[in-house]
Amino acid sequence: MKMHKLVFALLASASLAAFAAAPAMVSKGMLTGSNGMTLYTFDKDAGGKSACNGPCAGNWPPLMAMDSDAASGDYSIITRDDGKKQWALKGKPLYYWVKDQKPGDTTGDGFNSVWHVAKP
Repeated sequence: MKMHKLVFALLASASLAAFAAAPAMVSKGMLTGSNGMTLYTFDKDAGGKSACNGPCAGNWPPLMAMDSDAASGDYSIITRDDGKKQWALKGKPLYYWVKDQKPGDTTGDGFNSVWHVAKP
């Protein structure tokens, strides 16, 4: 009987992990962080690596991942130059834009022709 309880507990844990919250949500056809703010991609990122570091990351804060987070589906986790973890969608790292003031703002879309609203 104890073995059955253990197996049930392990299966329940695995099932709950499968339903873990995605790092981003879809709102009005675009990706947003848990705070409702728009997420962006950067054309200069390639090969699952962020090209936005230093001052760039100050203006375009990365959607950070915790060490305990796990990639799932189209979402992956990359390691930034500073060793911190960042969420990516289909290999493209995800960022916020400091000039967006409220959820739904998309002021970074098209910035310098290399920043774009992230879409599912």
